[in-house]
Amino acid sequence: MIEPSEVFWANPQYGKTPSDIQGREKEEILDAARRLKRFAPYLAEVFPETAESNGIIESPLLSIPAMQKRMEELESIEFKGKLLIKCDSHLPISGSIKARGGIYEVLKLAEDIAIKHGLIDLTDNYKAFDGSDFKDLFSQYSIAVGSTGNLGLSIGIVGAQLGFRVTVHMSSDAKQWKKELLQNKGVSVKEYDSDYSKAVEEGRIQAAADPTCYFIDDENSKDLFLGYAVAASRLRRQFEGLNITVDENHPLFVYLPCGVGGGPGGVAYGLKAEFGDHVHCFFAEPTHSPCFLIGQMTGLYDSVSVQDFGLDNKTEADGLAVGRPSRFVGRKMGHLLSGCYTIEDQRLYSFLHHLAVTEQLSLEPSALAGFYGPILLENHPVGLNYLKEHSLEGILRNGHHLIWGTGGNMVPREIMEEYLSKGARI
Repeated sequence: MIEPSEVFWANPQYGKTPSDIQGREKEEILDAARRLKRFAPYLAEVFPETAESNGIIESPLLSIPAMQKRMEELESIEFKGKLLIKCDSHLPISGSIKARGGIYEVLKLAEDIAIKHGLIDLTDNYKAFDGSDFKDLFSQYSIAVGSTGNLGLSIGIVGAQLGFRVTVHMSSDAKQWKKELLQNKGVSVKEYDSDYSKAVEEGRIQAAADPTCYFIDDENSKDLFLGYAVAASRLRRQFEGLNITVDENHPLFVYLPCGVGGGPGGVAYGLKAEFGDHVHCFFAEPTHSPCFLIGQMTGLYDSVSVQDFGLDNKTEADGLAVGRPSRFVGRKMGHLLSGCYTIEDQRLYSFLHHLAVTEQLSLEPSALAGFYGPILLENHPVGLNYLKEHSLEGILRNGHHLIWGTGGNMVPREIMEEYLSKGARI
């Protein structure tokens, strides 16, 4: 990793303790799902792009046979499992996986405040949240968050719509168009020359000085985590609609791009709650920013950073440019995570180009990190050993590789054209 070269790591703790998530922890995920359902009428009302889904923020699940064939040709391999993509890149409102956790936490905050002030009851129609009395109330409160871009977009867009005063503390890695989009929505953007960790730290400090300010902590938020986790039960229903089975004879392998760990951690946690030992989750990070891998491998979680190992945390995958992982997620996911791998930026752009050509899907660079996972699992010595250790070799043809496409739908056309052009040259 220090070189920095691409690596593949299988978690030695995986499978040593039961991975079933039951009882109170599963009920917390169900409670989050119920809250999102209560807010569905409001979301359908104020965000027309969610009207068709009746206010449910969800993304398509697609088979990608043409991309699978292209990958097989490029790598001179033949996948045993079938490739799918979960298009969180096309989630409504903010066009990334952060629309799950970020929007959920803002909605939960709004509900808590409204109930406290007697404006709403759990049985009421939540369209009421679009009323002036609610907006007047929320204007007395502010929200702050540190972000490399996409989390800030999700929180800023929905927070401003509800009437909150929102400040997004953004690292130097954040793309300029994301900052401008937020400012156009009336969100205050504070920029820092340092990386993500500094933006979060400054946001936390400034929020602590204001009693009316609620800080959404990407490094430690349980609410963010639960918002992401709701994705799994919805994915199960999508599988059922496509007649896809996940059980002991039909394994599911999921590849999730990872920054601080909240998004992929929450989704993986939900997947474990739904599918238990039949789902195998791998996190993907840039070679220059493998913070979660370092935290898990050393067992030191957020006590170490990539900079401690001489890595510069510089990557084109802005959403993954994180130097220090979440301790909360690291401890929560430790025994549930199958492994991690790293990927070079150049490979991200290559996948970006080929996906656009073969499947007409355009994702931002960080969202392509999952595509390297199936190649590694089926052809890398570490991956082959993982399959052998967990008795998966004989049933691999019955299974599916699910790549989580985490963002890209809101990228301005001219910038996406630059991405595509760069990928075509590789």
